[in-house]
Amino acid sequence: MRLTPRKSFLHHPAIFAIVTAGLVFMIQPAAVTAKDDIQMIPVNFSDLAKEARPGVVNISTVKSVKGGGRVFEHFFGNPFGNRRPGGRNPFEEFFGHPMPNDPNHDFKRRSLGSGFIIDPQGFIVTNNHVIEDADKIKVKLSDNSEYNAELVGRDPSTDLALIKIEPNKPLTPLEMGRSKDLQVGQWVVAIGSPFGLEQTVTVGIVSAKGRVIGSGPYDNFIQTDASINPGNSGGPLLNLKGEVIGINTAIIASGQGIGFAVPTEVAVDVIAQLQNKGEVTRGWLGVGIQDLSEELADYYDIEEGKGALVTQVYEGDPADRGGIKVNDVIVSANGETVSSSRDLTRIIAAAQIGKKTTIGLVRDGKAKMVSVKLGKRDEGRIIARRNMSEKTAGDLGFNVEALSPQVARQLGLDENETGVVVSEVDPDGAAAEAGLTRGDLIKEINRRPINDTDAFNAVIKDTKADDTLQLLVKQRRGGYQVIKIKR
Repeated sequence: MRLTPRKSFLHHPAIFAIVTAGLVFMIQPAAVTAKDDIQMIPVNFSDLAKEARPGVVNISTVKSVKGGGRVFEHFFGNPFGNRRPGGRNPFEEFFGHPMPNDPNHDFKRRSLGSGFIIDPQGFIVTNNHVIEDADKIKVKLSDNSEYNAELVGRDPSTDLALIKIEPNKPLTPLEMGRSKDLQVGQWVVAIGSPFGLEQTVTVGIVSAKGRVIGSGPYDNFIQTDASINPGNSGGPLLNLKGEVIGINTAIIASGQGIGFAVPTEVAVDVIAQLQNKGEVTRGWLGVGIQDLSEELADYYDIEEGKGALVTQVYEGDPADRGGIKVNDVIVSANGETVSSSRDLTRIIAAAQIGKKTTIGLVRDGKAKMVSVKLGKRDEGRIIARRNMSEKTAGDLGFNVEALSPQVARQLGLDENETGVVVSEVDPDGAAAEAGLTRGDLIKEINRRPINDTDAFNAVIKDTKADDTLQLLVKQRRGGYQVIKIKR
């Protein structure tokens, strides 16, 4: 009996033709497009991580906190209740020393963060909040060697800091890339020490650029969904070339997959100033400003609808000396177009102190150019001005505070909302009698916009005894109301 080999289904002519055509289709190169240079799915991230890790460091700090601070008290409190007669509690009786949250004793708080090497000499970039007020700063390299670090300089406005170690061997710095070239959807890699887990690599994409999260006047964050957690602060955000294009800085506590990094286009100049001078100096114009709404642009006859409205001019400051006035709309500075208040802040901050700067503005519907000699931005002076409002309105029976992002969230307000918040109301004062309540948002006084405490101070300062103030208020319980208060 002769056995005949069983034929495969591929021997059938029709089926063979179909399968062959399919295979030919599968192995043909994809159609060439204009976007072939975009790497959509990397083969892997191993080589990038291997090359970058030696440039990434773990940072640990020790800070002295009086009485353990509010955080310690909140979590630990006094588990033994009230003190016993004689002033001692059971903790002291058993262990012979006071509780850590005793207000008369200091507590050593330890924290962790990340950083990256930018120079073989030992210069390391991190976040200001990682090393702020630290008594000791320790740096651990990828090979587990440890060094004590010294603070070179810091910049709270951008939350950046520069520290230095004295290495006994060559270091591997990371290269700075161009964050301006980033595209939304592009792959990025974060390396750091989340929750103390050193040299952790996470991957994601650029979710957005130019994010404003209310952390300061120079917000311009890269948003990414690469996992960033406590401990990642100060670590690098890398592109697929292994270049640093951002410094991981912030997260949204209630959000997952939402992290923020300071772009290198902001960081490079700050780092250079810290390395050369130990501090960052910025230009100062001396105005309070706000963005133009569509209604304001129409009101002030600004055709393009872009610019920064001057709401306050500080007496004796550069803008005042240069002839800028309240209600001017600034449309250009130093030859650059000003589309928003953030544009103006950025341009002035980057301008040379003491140098004449040309400001283009619109006043009463007419274009005008003025020349202003910029001063130096003094953060301490600015903070002091903001705090003045607590005392200024006291005789009216209420106090106000700035509308911070935290307060806005508590009040359920939009993040772009402007105004000042009523922080206290004297129950026996004129404000309470007129209907003002704690948590109300003051938007205008006598038809003048109140966008911050500076504008509030200016209006209050201009009023006299027996003047009547008309407050346009967004009430906490909903709706707008005009409240009249007599001085």
